[in-house]
Amino acid sequence: MRNLPEILIKTRQIGWGAAKLLSSYYHGTAQDSHLDIQYKDNEPVTAADVAVSHYILSALQSAFGHQDFGYISEETYQSQPGKHPAEWVWIIDPLDGTRDFINKTGEYAIHIALVQGTRPVLAVVAIPEAQKIFYATKGGGTFVETAAGSQKLQVSSQPSIEDLVVVVSRSHRNQKLEFLLKNLPCQQQKSIGSVGCKIAALVEQQANIYISLSGKSAPKDWDMAAPELILTEAGGKFTHFDHSPLQYNTGDINQWGGLLASNSQDHINLCNLAAKILEDFVPE
Repeated sequence: MRNLPEILIKTRQIGWGAAKLLSSYYHGTAQDSHLDIQYKDNEPVTAADVAVSHYILSALQSAFGHQDFGYISEETYQSQPGKHPAEWVWIIDPLDGTRDFINKTGEYAIHIALVQGTRPVLAVVAIPEAQKIFYATKGGGTFVETAAGSQKLQVSSQPSIEDLVVVVSRSHRNQKLEFLLKNLPCQQQKSIGSVGCKIAALVEQQANIYISLSGKSAPKDWDMAAPELILTEAGGKFTHFDHSPLQYNTGDINQWGGLLASNSQDHINLCNLAAKILEDFVPE
């Protein structure tokens, strides 16, 4: 096992630097803050995505090199598709929640995860507008860092499924997900943008469940790898509906099927219930 605490120190520094750069685009103070919005597979990509991706990759590669580490970023993956052969692979999303970034909701994030094999062992999620960085290492717990210092985080305990709060997307919704949400016993919902921001809500005890359903497309490795470890090291769970773990750098970057993140107490029951509800779904 590599010295994860030592690697984390540098990664947190890179996370803060990336947050500062991304925030400068968000607030229009970057040297060239024109977003130059383009669309790739119906998803927006901005100049901020590209600039922050370059910053993170350059900083990580300068710090850790190529000999022992591989690199997968949302903005560079097309040039190097497939499973990366390295045992240790950085999986990076320089701007998760691009639509929220463009629409100025403030709910966008940066994801940096280090995966060993197919599972995350280190994660940093930076939320620039909150001026917070969430970080975790395998077996080391989850913390939130602000200008005031760091604090350990733990997911909440809730007495009943009916009282749970579900975080939902504003933009990534479809008929199947709407059917599932409508038929869950917990009907309290909180709309939040980036996956990183959703998981932050869980570990800061503002919500309890997040559900992702793939439709024509699916969330990607870089959407889930860092947020997953942030949640699980805070005591939560993040799995497929069949309780199997998410896996990364498998050669398919898509996370197909139903995924459920929770504060863990009723996790298996919630997964089983979600799968059962969807048995009755009939597309219109």
